[in-house]
Amino acid sequence: MSEHKTRAIIMHKSVTDLDEIKVSEVDRPLPNSDEYLIQVKAAGVNFVDILYAKGRHQNNRALVRPPFVLGLEFAGVILSAPPHAHFLAGERVFGAFPGSYSEVISLPALSPLHRIPSHWTFPEAAGIAAALPVSYASLLRTGLKPGQTVLVHAAAGGLGLMAVQVATAMGCRAIGTASSSEKCAVAAEFGAQPCLNYTQEPVWWERVLELTGHNGVDVVFDPVGLVDRSLKCIAHRGKVLVIDFAGIDDKMEHIAMNRVLLKQASLIGYPAIFRTSYHGLDQVPRALKDMANRKIWGKAVVTLGNSMEGTSRARI
Repeated sequence: MSEHKTRAIIMHKSVTDLDEIKVSEVDRPLPNSDEYLIQVKAAGVNFVDILYAKGRHQNNRALVRPPFVLGLEFAGVILSAPPHAHFLAGERVFGAFPGSYSEVISLPALSPLHRIPSHWTFPEAAGIAAALPVSYASLLRTGLKPGQTVLVHAAAGGLGLMAVQVATAMGCRAIGTASSSEKCAVAAEFGAQPCLNYTQEPVWWERVLELTGHNGVDVVFDPVGLVDRSLKCIAHRGKVLVIDFAGIDDKMEHIAMNRVLLKQASLIGYPAIFRTSYHGLDQVPRALKDMANRKIWGKAVVTLGNSMEGTSRARI
């Protein structure tokens, strides 16, 4: 491939099947005088990528319109930097910016980039920029206090696993739910007390009530679409965080509003490690299919080239 070319996943139109997503050879970006040029070493995989690819995100046309490069999170090395920029060529950085499923990207100098600590690898850094701020800021928005209890759904997923750690760090008890014993073991290792396997405990909300002395949980963190059932085990005046637009079986949830009224609950919307790794842009369709089929726990990333620089000691 010519040095003036690079590879990227360009969406020329919405797809119905994720296998329709293809990698294309495109012109390498030519940064303006106020832009960084970055070689992507790893890119985060997010559920929102599926929604964008299928044209199902509620803000789809406001944020991205075909043709566009898919992807949101990245970690990489700065190839060139604008004069007087905060970061220099050769520095390792991570961030969140549309178009991360590309081997080389250009970003405005004012983009929210962050320096990668020396003890983090690129895959570890690639999964931080979008997921952690959502988990932290959304829980903070509820006014969560030490000693309270948080119910975290999909507790072994990218957002859920971070929510468990954030809640625990804030001095709260995190009760998790997940779809398998293996996923529950992961969530428990990171602080869930306990994690309920809802395939074995289909009436999990009754178990949550038992665990809270029938008081219910103070906050529900829901990136899945379980608000209606969660209202059965929420405390009076509890708060439900509805994270992004995920829904079970691709369907948005219908909620019995009488439960919201009776519990005087607040519903709060928020736009949206153990790690699953895929290598190369060609593996993005597989990664997105695995995410859609709930086969992933922890944060999923796609690595490009040599992405393991740094010593792996990161946790959150």
